[in-house]
Amino acid sequence: MVLTHGAGMNHTMFDPQAAELQKAGYRVIRWDMPGHGASPLDPGTRFTATGALTELAALLDWLRLDRPVLIGHSLGGNLSQALVRADADRAGGLIVLDATWNAGPLNGLERLGLRLAAPGLAMIPPARLPDLMARVSAVTPEAVDHARTAFAAMPSRTFRDVWRATASLVAPEPGYRTPVPVALIRGARDRTGNIATAMPRWASAEKIDEHVIPAAGHLVTLDAPGPTSEALLDVLSRW
Repeated sequence: MVLTHGAGMNHTMFDPQAAELQKAGYRVIRWDMPGHGASPLDPGTRFTATGALTELAALLDWLRLDRPVLIGHSLGGNLSQALVRADADRAGGLIVLDATWNAGPLNGLERLGLRLAAPGLAMIPPARLPDLMARVSAVTPEAVDHARTAFAAMPSRTFRDVWRATASLVAPEPGYRTPVPVALIRGARDRTGNIATAMPRWASAEKIDEHVIPAAGHLVTLDAPGPTSEALLDVLSRW
């Protein structure tokens, strides 16, 4: 299992799920994307989707992983989708948590929202950004605190680059269907972007399961660690 965290977060957002997956006998690999957690950006470089995707592919090569299951949250889910779309032989399965559908159709309002996300963040005072984003992303006090700490460790400029990268991975392709087993998980109270509407459309188009976790927001792994772990184990047991 290769777990890829969301924008502004780090590998610790999967602490509860990693423990449960390991207990069930799975080999769990977590990593921090460039500019996140324990993976600082090289001097003079900026975060890009291409760079993060290259790092994910390099990780799989370095560890010599043979078709692992890719589990990605938010931006991590977009990256995992992109890797499978570029080379389906890279993965044996895909589980996407609280991320939009990269290949799915977009209406005009959704396209506008993608274009305005990064400029909108630039209008928020940097000192307020971590707390605001944490409260938008999570609903439980513990998850909000966790997110606030993670977001505060990232410079606001890098945070805007991360959001631009997320938007760049959304590339509608009518008729595209995921070429490996895929499952979707999201928090019932996730109001980030178009996830709450895109995931049901995706599930319907590909005739796959969508696990909706009650009382959880965008950071479903932290808002509802137990139910999220159960959903992951349920998917994997049926695969």
